[in-house]
Amino acid sequence: MLKAKVYNMNGEVVGEEKLDAALFEVETKEGLVHQAVVAQMANRRQVLAHTKNRGEVRGGGIKPWRQKGTGRARHGSIRSPLWVGGGVTFGPRNDRNFHQKINKKMKRKALLMCLSDRAKDEKIILLDKLELENFKTKKFLEVLNKLPNKEKKTLLVLADNDKKIIKSAANLSYLKTLESVNLNVVDVLNYEYLMLPVATLKAVQEILKK
Repeated sequence: MLKAKVYNMNGEVVGEEKLDAALFEVETKEGLVHQAVVAQMANRRQVLAHTKNRGEVRGGGIKPWRQKGTGRARHGSIRSPLWVGGGVTFGPRNDRNFHQKINKKMKRKALLMCLSDRAKDEKIILLDKLELENFKTKKFLEVLNKLPNKEKKTLLVLADNDKKIIKSAANLSYLKTLESVNLNVVDVLNYEYLMLPVATLKAVQEILKK
């Protein structure tokens, strides 16, 4: 059974915590992880690009010139895509749908694979507790600099919305805070280390067992 070292806020090893084999010893299947990542990124995507078609651009209420006798080509409206300032043909529209469906079991399995990979590489940092008296990045940085993930890309998972820790960590570009209920494949893969208090680990294991 895999174990993870437990550190105190002084960077000292104070024990070990067993990791549930059903959650942290799952065989990795790259295809499933890739599918989960693509689906999550697609479902986050905001469709911003939008062009107007000939029915949406301004002007062109009348025929620009009579049909015959001018020697020029026939035109019915300056809204035509042939005109500068006219509508756009086949341009991007904001009603496009990039949503991809992935069922809950597959999403959960992919997350377990990513967590298992971090556990196998000993990239899970556990803390016996994480408490700050004030909103101070300096104090929080002192704690981080005593741990193995010093200045490394780290995902800090919290059991709840602890504002003191979240605000203290906000100025650190290499660290991201996340509530345990929002743990996901993309964030786990984007950060080299996964750091969490022991109490949060137990909460995460309870959530993933359901």
